[in-house]
Order: sequence, then C-alpha cells, then structure tokens
Amino acid sequence: MAEYSDKLMTALKEAMKSKDKQRRDTIRLLQAAFKQVVIDTRKELSTEQELELLQKEAKKRKESIKELENAGRAEQAADEQYELELIASFLPEMMSREEIEVLAKQAIADTGAESQRDMGKVMGKMMPHTKGKADGSLVSQVVRELLNS
Repeated sequence: MAEYSDKLMTALKEAMKSKDKQRRDTIRLLQAAFKQVVIDTRKELSTEQELELLQKEAKKRKESIKELENAGRAEQAADEQYELELIASFLPEMMSREEIEVLAKQAIADTGAESQRDMGKVMGKMMPHTKGKADGSLVSQVVRELLNS
C-alpha cells in the first residue's frame, strides 16, 4: 500500500551501496518527513497521502530555490535543485499542457461555462482528473485562457 515508501527504501539502499552521500541524505530527509506525518497522525500513510507529501516537499524546494537565487546564494540553490530533481524522479509524470487543454475544453463544455465567473465550476470539474498529475497553477492558467477566448 505504501508505494512511495518502498521506492524510497529501495533508492536509499542503492545510494548507500554506491556511496552517494547527497542522494542518501536527501532520501533520508524524505523518509523523515513521511515518518513525522505517521507519528503526528498515528496512522499509516496511503499511497495518495504519500504522493501529496512528496508534492509538498517538491513545492518547498521550488520556493526555496527562488528565495536563494534572489539572495544570491547560488550554491545552496544548486543543492535545493538537486533535491527537487530527486523528488521529481519519484513523482508520476505530469500532464502536458495539451492534455490539460483537452480536459479543460471538455469541462467547459460539460459545465456550459462562458466567462471568468464560471471558472470555479470548470476547476471543480477538472481537479479530480488533474490532482497529482498536473500543476494546479498551470491548470487554472489554461482554463482562464480558454474562458477568455
């Protein structure tokens, strides 16, 4: 049931065998995040919860990369970038813009949306199909563009 935990454990073993300290340490950080949620909630994580946690960790890295680059701390930003790429390797492949547009057009047709005021209806229809598979900001951008045209 804990698909991502198993993948992390396998990757940790590989990193330890190859003596890749940075990869090993990053994987341990992710495992610690998983373990902390398990301790806090006193329940095992489902695969969906693990995916959400990985996405949350990736989002943290993206935000800190921007902040570090703005502060002129390129070396720390590079470390965060490495962690982000490692986390992304465990995440499922994201939907392309074209795939999102197809879903958005279908959702607009299904809801009868005509303007920006109807964006909530369209997003409500789309989110179950895109959750965990597409960046929410990209989804809303595509919907907004389609409703404006």
